[in-house]
Amino acid sequence: MKLSAVKLTPAWRLYGLGAVLLLALAICSRKFSSAGEPSFIIWLGVAGVAYLLAMREFISTPNFPKRVIVVGLALAAVWHLLFLVKPPGSDDDIHRYVWDGRVQRQGYNPYVLVPNDPALAGLHTPETRTLNHSDVPSPYPAGAQLLFRGVTAIHESVFALKAAFVVCELAIVLVLLDVLRRSRQATHWILAFAWNPLLATEVAGSGHVDIVGALLLLISFAAVWRRWRAVAAVAFGLAVAVKFLPIVLVPLYWRRLRIRDALLTVLVFGLLYLPFLERGRIPVGSLGTYLHSFRFNDPVFAMFERVLAPELVVVLVVLAGFVTASWLRAKSAAWSSDAFAWPMASVLLCAPVVYPWYLLWLLPFLRSTSTLPIMIWTVSITPVYYVWYLRTLGRPWLVPGWIMLLEYGAVVTTGAIIGLRRLTQAVPSDAQLIRPSLR
Repeated sequence: MKLSAVKLTPAWRLYGLGAVLLLALAICSRKFSSAGEPSFIIWLGVAGVAYLLAMREFISTPNFPKRVIVVGLALAAVWHLLFLVKPPGSDDDIHRYVWDGRVQRQGYNPYVLVPNDPALAGLHTPETRTLNHSDVPSPYPAGAQLLFRGVTAIHESVFALKAAFVVCELAIVLVLLDVLRRSRQATHWILAFAWNPLLATEVAGSGHVDIVGALLLLISFAAVWRRWRAVAAVAFGLAVAVKFLPIVLVPLYWRRLRIRDALLTVLVFGLLYLPFLERGRIPVGSLGTYLHSFRFNDPVFAMFERVLAPELVVVLVVLAGFVTASWLRAKSAAWSSDAFAWPMASVLLCAPVVYPWYLLWLLPFLRSTSTLPIMIWTVSITPVYYVWYLRTLGRPWLVPGWIMLLEYGAVVTTGAIIGLRRLTQAVPSDAQLIRPSLR
């Protein structure tokens, strides 16, 4: 008797990939205190591969049953909780958040105070004494600063900030579900966001404010769909005030928002800085130091910096983002999530510092084949965590060349394959050219 092969349905394949993600990320959460060690990176890599295989299922399958989406979100909630209850990993930016919120509530300006100043020793808590780059004031924009103050006013702790960021992530899920329904896209694309391993490590685990900016930017995107222009303008201004990255998306709003909406954006942004004004000047804290001195995972920026001043390279990087957004705005009249992802991705590709959590800004907008190179990037950046392990061995704070080759090579290769396929599909074959003449 010949037994017929059992063929798994797309839904069951997705269940299996979700189980692999849960297992791999559960192991990663147990090793989170030693993030960067090979045992952590291997399992995070397994989670990344499972995520990319899930993306293949999403692209090839038009729709999944609702129960698959519910189970998928439940699985994501489990591994997020596993990371949430853990202390932050090797990256400790969140301790700076606690410090910034604390000093604001004490009546000080975080753009002026230097945390390692001996005169400020009495302001520190056990959590803030370990913050990084304690020799410079804060670089975070005013929107982020006021968020730090608000959360620490409720409860001054690392856990409170991490919990707030996870709530923002949940809000993204709800807003994104609304966007998918209104744009008549398959709701299973919500898992393209919720299952990305970066959310577990960099939001629930380390706790990075970038997820707040991503939420505000998505709200702005959704508000344009609903024609809530004032809401879109305010949300965009708030997103830029969390980090300046989305400023390059301004061309996308051209003729989609009114002049008074643009003025409202500028007004909201300006009002956020009022509490921090120093002698009538808008403070920037250590932002200048960041642009001049901080370098990490930056092969493109490093190439240009060899022949140009850093300030000029930064201007060119921002200009590249504006040009990309303008081109996408002219290319399509539709309000496209791809058009939001690529301008920010182009800036990050050329930025002087590219940490894994910077890619959080892109995650709500990745749900098509054209954004597949960015999806690949969210996984190929995984080996960069190895630098944190090398630092414990006394090695320089540099990304080895082989890691950057793997990371960016995967992105370029994926983009080249997609471009080549589109080119070959667009060019008619010899048979197609000859056939009309035979009629």
